Amino acid sequence: MSFKLGRSSKEPMSEINVTPFVDVMLVLLIIFMVTAPLLTVGVQVDLPETSADSLPEEQEPLTLTINSKGEIFIQESKVEFDSLTAKILAVSKNRTDTRIYVRGDKAINYGRVLEIMGMLSGSGFTKVALISEPYKER
Repeated sequence: MSFKLGRSSKEPMSEINVTPFVDVMLVLLIIFMVTAPLLTVGVQVDLPETSADSLPEEQEPLTLTINSKGEIFIQESKVEFDSLTAKILAVSKNRTDTRIYVRGDKAINYGRVLEIMGMLSGSGFTKVALISEPYKER
C-alpha cells in the first residue's frame, strides 16, 4: 500500500501565480508616470512671468494660444482671426460663461493680444483671462 503526499498530476492547480500580473502592472504604472507630464495641451509658447497666484479650476477651460508668429490656436488647432469668434462659440456650445485662457508669447505685440481679448469680450464672453509663467527669482 503506497500513499502519495501532495497533489496528483490529474488535479488542477488551485493557486494563482500573481507575480506576472504584478510585473505587468508595475510596468504599466511606470509608463503612465513617464507619459502623463507629456500630455499637456497646447502650442509651445514662451510665456511671460508674473508673481500673481494661480486661479482655482472648476472645469476644463478653453485655451486660446497666440504664438510668436501671431498665429492663433484654439487648444491645438490653428484658426484664422476672422473665424475665431464663430469657432469659439461652436467649441463652447454657445455658452458665453465658458472660461477662456489666453496664452500669448512674450515676443508677440501686446496690442495683438488685447485685440483678440477685446473681440472675445465683445462677443459676450465674460471669463477671459491671461496665462503667465510663475515668477522665478534670478
